Amino acid sequence: METMINLAQQTKISETINSYTQMELLRFTTAGSVDDGKSTLIGRLLYDSKAIFEDQLKALEKASLLKGEEQINLALLTDGLKAEREQGITIDVAYRYFHTPRRKFIIADTPGHIQYTRNMVTGASTANLALILVDARNGIVEQTRRHAFIASLLQIPHMVVCINKMDLVGYSENRYYEITRQFLEIASKLDIRDIRFVPISALHGDNIVKRSKQMPWYEGPTLMWLLETIYISSDTNYIDARFPVQYIIRPQSTQYHDYRGYAGRIASGIFRKGDKIKVLPSGYTSTIVQIDVFEKTIDEALVGQSVSIVLADDIDISRGDMIVKENNMPTVSQDIEMMFCWFNERPLQIKGKYILRHTTNEVKCIINDVRYKIDMNTLQRNETDKQVTMNDIGRISVRTQKPIFFDSYRKNRATGSIILIDEITNETVAAGMII
Repeated sequence: METMINLAQQTKISETINSYTQMELLRFTTAGSVDDGKSTLIGRLLYDSKAIFEDQLKALEKASLLKGEEQINLALLTDGLKAEREQGITIDVAYRYFHTPRRKFIIADTPGHIQYTRNMVTGASTANLALILVDARNGIVEQTRRHAFIASLLQIPHMVVCINKMDLVGYSENRYYEITRQFLEIASKLDIRDIRFVPISALHGDNIVKRSKQMPWYEGPTLMWLLETIYISSDTNYIDARFPVQYIIRPQSTQYHDYRGYAGRIASGIFRKGDKIKVLPSGYTSTIVQIDVFEKTIDEALVGQSVSIVLADDIDISRGDMIVKENNMPTVSQDIEMMFCWFNERPLQIKGKYILRHTTNEVKCIINDVRYKIDMNTLQRNETDKQVTMNDIGRISVRTQKPIFFDSYRKNRATGSIILIDEITNETVAAGMII
């Protein structure tokens, strides 16, 4: 009898683990101006969804008491740096993980200060959804426009605008719709596919997990319902098969004497056994005869999987090369036009030499020209000012030492993104989105 109970428990645990690992994952980022309540909102999401452990809760209570606060300060859950807690701001990107019965989540809590715009770009680069917070008292400010523009630039498929601190404007319906209209005017100038609005109070939990009794005029969903149900399956590129090679596996053991596998992570698309492929830059063609994951052989591999691909022919392939489908080729060029966000305190040098890193490839390059910068107050292009300093956003043209293989960022985020590195200091100076 005891054995049967143990087996039943093990089966239940196994089913729970399987259902968890197969859950859909939503990555989302928070953005907004200083003191808009980003960290408090994340703390409230975790608290109301019962995703905070008991020891974390006790540590929060203790930290809140030390700061002389009457109730738990949920912002302390993500503000982990000492300087963040002292100043009550977010400086670095803080990542938090939690799940509900419907979905797994990875949250990137990004800074609101203008000098940390680069951190926002880093945290938002892989997000499916952007949460833009707006203080109901202040409405749309420069940082709101800046973060909305960056979310558009990074092609984040979904945006939820949370109009926070509604309790401080008397839960005013008129104020909510006024800010909504202002934001829609900005959005009309940007490339935002899906945008939603939710009036909330992160401090009191209004419309976060449970509907607010203070705002009966709002008939839309709560923030948590949106996060759990928003459709993200179509966000992944399953069409353009791209496999940047990271490493060549040659065990040369007795069991695998002739094995030659090309290892890497599938950037986009689907590869199947029997597919006709082409290797870039050589242009040689072959056929996939085997796809391995650890010691298991599979018939097909999807975007995001780390695999080893075995080809029918022995081809000279090295790190930085790319395996693609014969009938679906990326652009191959040395001349690149891209939008950028400048990360470094040292200004951009026109005709300066940098290292360009794209997927697993690394080449030297020269920045030929600054086409324009974006004025964040008006979202207009400035084509006369060529001086690029930290946190500036604009468009540049680059010439690489040898051709790279890419898609436009709008079409394929994985193969349309690059970073620029200072070849002297080895610092990352810019993130780029290929046009």
